[in-house]
Amino acid sequence: MTEQRKEKITIPTLYAMKAKGEPISWLTAYDFPIAQLEEQAGIEMILVGDSASMVVHGNESTLPITMDIMIAHAKAVRKGAPTSFVIGDMPFMSYHASAEDAVRNAGRFMKEAGCDAIKLEGGVRIADKVKAIVDAGIPVMGHIGLTPQSSAMLGGFKVQGKDAESARKMIEDAKALEKAGVFGMLLECVPTKVTQIIKQSVSVLIFGIGAGPGCDGQILIIHDILGLYPCFTPKFVRQYANLSPVILDALKKYKDEVRTKKFPAKEHEFAIKEEELKKLEEVLKRG
Repeated sequence: MTEQRKEKITIPTLYAMKAKGEPISWLTAYDFPIAQLEEQAGIEMILVGDSASMVVHGNESTLPITMDIMIAHAKAVRKGAPTSFVIGDMPFMSYHASAEDAVRNAGRFMKEAGCDAIKLEGGVRIADKVKAIVDAGIPVMGHIGLTPQSSAMLGGFKVQGKDAESARKMIEDAKALEKAGVFGMLLECVPTKVTQIIKQSVSVLIFGIGAGPGCDGQILIIHDILGLYPCFTPKFVRQYANLSPVILDALKKYKDEVRTKKFPAKEHEFAIKEEELKKLEEVLKRG
């Protein structure tokens, strides 16, 4: 186990790692126990992702999850990972309608959950919202390429930037986000060569999920790397453990031991002293 980190990870910490060429590790978390383990493992960044809508709440997309639910997840993660850099993911329609909505909801992640920054999806079309949030003193992580909240407009969950025109627009999105004041941006499902061009076009931190090895850091969804979400495994995922069969086996053993009365065993029982039991019996006799 990695030695417990003593100093808080900050944006200057992340840029210092970039300057040294040290790749930054980033994972999602949605609850206290997993956040605690990620902190103990030395993961620098944690995203409280709207992916919770699918991997925690069982929805078919990220769209149904609300700000209140996201805040609850973020609070738990913050408690479990006090020194990690925690980012709250702005859910669908929490920033789309107006700059005022965007600032208010971004502020909730900071004030109510203690997040270090927020993340939102989009480029040129939401640059004004990004600027408003940054102007309010809230650090922003951008997100371009495959943006799940807009997957219907993108034709589904597909690699983005595979042709010259869409790649050009993505580069424009990256530049617009940098101009709006983001400290970094996430590229999702982007060809490696396009990622390299974007990285050369902007000076902010570049993170990838299915965007090749040349980023300043990488992120994956915790349920994917632990084998806890068998519904769908993207090509860019590496599974570091397959816990679903392990957990299922434990549940079956528990069910069997309850049914056969092997559990609870003697060592799981609590006792009452004989004299106290006699007192109780006397009380009950007296009515």
